[in-house]
Amino acid sequence: MNRLIPLLPLLLGLSAQLHAECGDPAGPKVNWRGCDLRGAKLAGADLEGAILTRADLRDADLSGARLGGVDLDQAKLAGANLQRARLREARLVSADLQRADLQRALLDRSDLSRANLNRAKLTGARLPSATLYQARLEGADLSQALLTQADLKQARLHGARLNDAKMSEAQLQQADLEEADLSGADLSKARLDGAQLLYCKLTNADLTRAQLPEAEIIECDLSGARLGGAIWNDRRRCRNDSAPGTCD
Repeated sequence: MNRLIPLLPLLLGLSAQLHAECGDPAGPKVNWRGCDLRGAKLAGADLEGAILTRADLRDADLSGARLGGVDLDQAKLAGANLQRARLREARLVSADLQRADLQRALLDRSDLSRANLNRAKLTGARLPSATLYQARLEGADLSQALLTQADLKQARLHGARLNDAKMSEAQLQQADLEEADLSGADLSKARLDGAQLLYCKLTNADLTRAQLPEAEIIECDLSGARLGGAIWNDRRRCRNDSAPGTCD
């Protein structure tokens, strides 16, 4: 019996693949759990509610695909094309999306907790109320993305581009925003408690009524930033008529 214990993970993985129908055609609720779909051509496919847990979709073309409610937990999507894909309420927990192209993708209320999105392209993507808890977004491009009420607590955004992003009421507690570009971003009412804002760019950003207690703010460019009513890192409340770039 003890000799079988080291083989259990392998046997469980084989069991999952046996239950999946990797040869089934694309369609709603298809079960491709753990299937090898590297480089698959699935542009515009209807995969609503599909099971793609641990599937290998590296370099696959899923542009414009309908992926609402899919389970992509732990899936491999590095280099995949997901431009304009519809991923509302999708699960992508711990998924590998390094260098993936998600420009203008719809990710409303999706769960990307602990996902790896390093160097991913998310320009103009919609992520309202999405969960990106502890997600890795180092060097990612989220310029003009919609992130209102998104959960980015403890996310790693080192060197990320967030210029002109809509992030009102976003949760960014303890997020790493070192060298991030947040110029022109809407961070009104955002929570930035304990965030790392080192050498970042916040020019012309809207931080009205944002909360930054205990945030580490070092050499950030705040020129033109609106700080009226914000709670500063020393817990001072900035006056509503504070001059741009200053917390009076």
